[in-house]
Amino acid sequence: MFSMKRLVEILHDEQCSLVVSSESGEVTTYNKKGVRDLVWLLDNEPQRLRGASVADKVVGKASAGLLVQGGVTEVYADVMSCLAIPLLDKAGIKYNCGETVDRVVIPEGDKRCPLESIVLEAETAQEVETMLRQHFEEMRNSRR
Repeated sequence: MFSMKRLVEILHDEQCSLVVSSESGEVTTYNKKGVRDLVWLLDNEPQRLRGASVADKVVGKASAGLLVQGGVTEVYADVMSCLAIPLLDKAGIKYNCGETVDRVVIPEGDKRCPLESIVLEAETAQEVETMLRQHFEEMRNSRR
């Protein structure tokens, strides 16, 4: 398995949003915004997350819940929300970050990330995943 330092280098050098080093040592990179890649991995390649080390640009409460649900063992984030830390701690996931913030804000302004707001009341990673999936389903249905 690659060292976390190497995963962070890949995150920055390749300007991707997510780097996953699976338990088998295979490294994959992803580029979608928000938690889209984590949801895709949970739905399509959950084994890639189980036991994995992950480097991410931003980890808020929403992505922390999905990382816990995926069974990762170690997380690095350039920016980590204080709201993410209790979920990671409870799951025993080792984490480190470049910067800790009170809340994740969207680049367009000083508003809390919509996903972090959606999962604000969640107390467990399972609740986070359930709330996110309900939100995504509502979004899909509203587009029809």
